[in-house]
Amino acid sequence: MARLTGGDVLEYCLAKPGTWQDEPWEGDVVAKVGDKIFAFLGSGDAVGVKCGTNREEADELVDTYPGDVTKSAYIGRSGWNTVRLGGSVPDEEILELVDTSYELIVAKLPKSRRPPVAE
Repeated sequence: MARLTGGDVLEYCLAKPGTWQDEPWEGDVVAKVGDKIFAFLGSGDAVGVKCGTNREEADELVDTYPGDVTKSAYIGRSGWNTVRLGGSVPDEEILELVDTSYELIVAKLPKSRRPPVAE
């Protein structure tokens, strides 16, 4: 059974309303909505996503998948985790985490800069 690749996750991210690809640091691809990052794709072997509104919420995922989900460097205190692709986290759950990250970031954008909601 084929597993999600970094390219698959990037394609999934870019299908969301108002998203675009950026490379703010050489070799590190991210997906943004408005001017805010909602997914760090880096080299393509993991995805960094906002997994909760605080560290405690994000730690639930770290506790569930030790070794495959880690607190993100620098921004982990704000609820960001790095999820390894092809590990113990099911692909469907990874896509749900991307959805959650997108929704959390969109909610923080000023209403005038939020993408239209698909019905």
